[in-house]
Amino acid sequence: MARQRAFDRDKALDRALRMFWRHGYEATSIAELTAAMGIRPPSLYAAFGDKRRLFEEALRRYQESYGAFTARALAEEPTAREAIERVLYEAADEYTDPGHPHGCMIISAAVNCGPESSEVEEGLRLKREAAKAALRERIERDVTAGLLPPSADAAALAAYYAAVIQGMSTQARDGASRDELERTAALAMRAWPATTPPHP
Repeated sequence: MARQRAFDRDKALDRALRMFWRHGYEATSIAELTAAMGIRPPSLYAAFGDKRRLFEEALRRYQESYGAFTARALAEEPTAREAIERVLYEAADEYTDPGHPHGCMIISAAVNCGPESSEVEEGLRLKREAAKAALRERIERDVTAGLLPPSADAAALAAYYAAVIQGMSTQARDGASRDELERTAALAMRAWPATTPPHP
């Protein structure tokens, strides 16, 4: 009969998530992870595999929890403008929440990675590209529906708002307040193209 683990796996994973979020993938050592998780290295390897697999599981946990607000807004709001505005304001709130590390883990976790971490860096880049593609797809739907003019450049708008979101994450890590990021969000929304008026 297998011996039960003497630790709470979910709590240990959340502690690892916060370490990666705060310090990045490469800068977080196994020793720091095990100290934060309250376990010994053999338990980490037995429960999670190696550091790379632990990071990938922590990243999935982040996307399903702290980072889920973008997908929710894109799915729930009736227009692209309302969805993206909600994303920006929720980012201002989430990125500065004192209850966890600031900024976005997907944006910051691979900063300053060396060649040995290139696959992790590439994986995070692909996630950021997927998020930008989701913004573009939501904008294109409004162009197709006639809510935005045919001249609206969905790709450029998506790239712009993705850049704003990434900048807000960096600003939050540098100490920007929620109010400061909300002012950035308000200014960014002024770039939104004029809405096509409804037909009489």
